[in-house]
Amino acid sequence: MNNLRIAFIGAGNMAASLIGGLLAQGMPSGNIHASEPSSQRRQQLTDDFGIHVHADNATACTRADIILLAVKPQIMRDVCLALAPALQPGQLIISIAAGISCASLQQWLGHLPVVRCMPNTPALLQQGISGLYAAAQVSDTQRQQATAVMNAVGSSVWVAEEQLLDAVTAVSGSGPAYFFLLIEAMTDAGVRLGLDTATAARLACQTALGAAHMACQSDVDVASLRAQVTSPQGTTDAAIRSFEADGFRPMVERALQAAANRSAELSCELGSG
Repeated sequence: MNNLRIAFIGAGNMAASLIGGLLAQGMPSGNIHASEPSSQRRQQLTDDFGIHVHADNATACTRADIILLAVKPQIMRDVCLALAPALQPGQLIISIAAGISCASLQQWLGHLPVVRCMPNTPALLQQGISGLYAAAQVSDTQRQQATAVMNAVGSSVWVAEEQLLDAVTAVSGSGPAYFFLLIEAMTDAGVRLGLDTATAARLACQTALGAAHMACQSDVDVASLRAQVTSPQGTTDAAIRSFEADGFRPMVERALQAAANRSAELSCELGSG
C-alpha cells in the first residue's frame, strides 16, 4: 500500500482525515497528491501534511494509482466530466460522495473500476466506519487497496449490493446524529432531575463512550450486555420498560427506514439519466 500513489480530488475535512490516517500508517507524503481550489486550504495542507497540492484536478491525478473523489455530490457530475480526459485505464476510483451511483460515476468518468464508500463523521477522529461497494470492474487487489484507504480512519465493511449502501447510510452514515440526540435528551432529562448542565452532559457523554467500548469489545451481543446490567425490578429495568412501552424499537425502525428512503431518493436526484 505504501508504494501506491493516491490523489484526492477535494480536500475538505474528511479528505484531510484520510490523509492524516494514511500518513500515520506509513504512506510517504510524497505519494499523496490533493487538488483544492482554495489557495489558503492548499497552504494548510502543505503545512499540516507536507503532501503535494494542486489547484488543478487533472494535474493531481497524473500517475495516480487511486483517485479519491471527495467533492460535494451536487458538483460531482461537472468535476467528473472535466476530469475524465486525464484519467488512465486501470486507475481505481474511490468515491465518498453520498448518493452518486457507480453507474453515474462510470458514465461520467469512463468505465473505470469504482468503489463507493459511505463513511461517517467519527472518521474525523479515526474512529469511523465505512460501508463499501465495488463495481464489477474492481479487482480483488483493488478491493484490498480500498479497504486499506478507508481503514486509515477506522474500519470498514463491504456490501454485496449497491442498494445496501442506503441501509449503511441509515445505520452508520447518519447514525452519529442519533446518538447525539440521545445524549442531548439524556442531558436535558438529567437537568430536569436536578443536575447542573455540565455534570449531566459529562455523565451522558462518558456513559455513551463506555457503553460503545463495551459493545465493540465484548464477546457477547448487545442484547446479552443489556440483560447483564438490567436487574429485575431495578432502576435500569424501570427505564427499559418505559422505553419499550413507548414503542422505542418501532420508532427506531421507522427513523432508519426514513433515512434509507431519503438516501435512495438522493441517488435518483443526483445521478445521471
